[in-house]
Amino acid sequence: MVEQFEAGCASPVDEAMCIAAAPAHVAAAATDETRSDVPPRPLKAAAAFSMAAALAACGGGGGGAGGPGFPIGGGLGAGPGASPGADPGAVPGAAPDTGPYHYPQARSDAEAARFLLQAQFSASDSEIAAVRAKGYMPWLSEQFGAASEPDAWDWVNGKTYGAVDTDAMIWRQLMTAADPVRKRMALALSEIFVVSGTDIGSSWPTAMMAQYWDMLVSGVTGNFRQLLEDVTLNPAMGFYLNTRGNRKENASGRQPDENYAREVMQLMTIGLYQLEGDGTLKTGPDGLPIETYVQSDVSNLARVFTGYDLDIRSAERNAFRPPDASYTIETNAWTTRPMAYTAGNHSMLEARFLGATVPAGTPGPAALKIALDTLFNHPNVGPFIGRQLIQRLVTSNPSAAYVRRVADTFANNGAGVRGDMKSVFAAVLLDDEARGPAGLSDPNFGRLREPMLRLVQWGRSFGIGSADDTWEIGNTSDPSQSLGQSPLRSPSVFNYFRPGYVPPSTAIASNKLVAPEFQLVNETSVGGYLNFMQNVLQGGFNGKDVVANYAVEKALALDPAALVLRLDLLLTGNQLSAATVALITDALGKPPLANPATDARRLDLVCAGVLLVMGSPEYLVQK
Repeated sequence: MVEQFEAGCASPVDEAMCIAAAPAHVAAAATDETRSDVPPRPLKAAAAFSMAAALAACGGGGGGAGGPGFPIGGGLGAGPGASPGADPGAVPGAAPDTGPYHYPQARSDAEAARFLLQAQFSASDSEIAAVRAKGYMPWLSEQFGAASEPDAWDWVNGKTYGAVDTDAMIWRQLMTAADPVRKRMALALSEIFVVSGTDIGSSWPTAMMAQYWDMLVSGVTGNFRQLLEDVTLNPAMGFYLNTRGNRKENASGRQPDENYAREVMQLMTIGLYQLEGDGTLKTGPDGLPIETYVQSDVSNLARVFTGYDLDIRSAERNAFRPPDASYTIETNAWTTRPMAYTAGNHSMLEARFLGATVPAGTPGPAALKIALDTLFNHPNVGPFIGRQLIQRLVTSNPSAAYVRRVADTFANNGAGVRGDMKSVFAAVLLDDEARGPAGLSDPNFGRLREPMLRLVQWGRSFGIGSADDTWEIGNTSDPSQSLGQSPLRSPSVFNYFRPGYVPPSTAIASNKLVAPEFQLVNETSVGGYLNFMQNVLQGGFNGKDVVANYAVEKALALDPAALVLRLDLLLTGNQLSAATVALITDALGKPPLANPATDARRLDLVCAGVLLVMGSPEYLVQK
């Protein structure tokens, strides 16, 4: 695909590609830009390096060899079908090195790192060793059962009112949490069950978003049915999609708000079109896709979501005075509770949707149960949600067989339980298509790393910390000066990008593939990412309150070859090409970076190496 863009230099993109075609110049120019004595300026050559990566990605998915189908067997902790006394963190499956998977064990550090970079945010030496020693499934089971650090809500609540915001809360969770597997998977869920901190109000927005995040984290090891109910009644969702204070119809013509009813079907459960078990579209006699719902389904379902509002109790109103304020507000206790039901505000009309009926006069909680059970049991949910989780964690274009195996696990975890999320996540990560080596050489396999994941990986890989525990990284949504993406700040309910996005006029489009993350990519965002990373690699955030330490890497500064090999393993799982390794090693071995005599110069060399790796094609495209 890259060659198609190198044919001419008539546009800025073409020019970038032409520069990228001369890799030695890319590395030399980029190392000049990372010197501490050079003021920040646009990284034209390094940006070309990144643009080359973006254009080379060509989508993902496809070609891995499919293993035997699921179920993956066994009982899972809580929920119907669980074995008495079962380990609540255990993933169903056979004994280590047996069962339906052909790749149960990492045979090299690179294979272990590759798995870790899909299952969580980063790979450390100790984690690589643990995965190799234990095998994929036992290690993953341990992570699901491991103790979690204090909740995000507890951390926010322990701070002075207004001292930290949603950005600080979520960056701290992603950068430092002791259970990164759960946090990585919760981040994937946040891109399906979208609530944006940019678009919610109240006196307690940070507490509200922290509780929403904690709910998603819990959902990773729970059941999809419970997660769906928790999302529906969550105060943050109530603010975001208008279920808070949603009231029944009246004689003046008021009708229930339809926002949540529409989006819970379109985006969170069943999608727009009926699916086969492998995620492919069902078509009618006319050859066109068959819609899953019509407008009457939305209007009827909306009646179910009336009668709910914030659960602020009398004793909690006007019971808290913000620091230095002359007024009082309610306490934040309501942010920890589901929305409360008021019968007089609930529609008692009959509701018909998706083949189900809520009889007239049905009380709200009973109506809600019928609605959520109907959605949960719809045959679309497994392939619809499963495909998106594969896209978020493994590859943009999974094979139909891969989607079917994950959907089958959603339908039955092997113990008769539908919607067991531990089993679903395990099915995504342990599938032969995810673990097998075929994807490494398949140009249609993999995914573009999301910008926010790149920053979290950097932070966790190189010992980031916040001296004041304020985590003032901030909102990184600006594509011209930052990442173009910030966690829990999606620009709309449709996430940062659509699952079916196709970059126009590319080989991805010609090959009928999708590349969701490419919806964030343009000339501005490519340059913005590299300039942003150049600044934070050394300078960190908030006057160096939030910085990385690079202790291990600085010790390797006198051996550029060893440094590059370490960065290759930790950041890409040894997926840099030999040519790229040689290019970066050569650049780090030449003046002004070569043979650094001081700690500051060693830091210069390390940061130059990190920047070059994180701007390379093989890094930006995760396989």
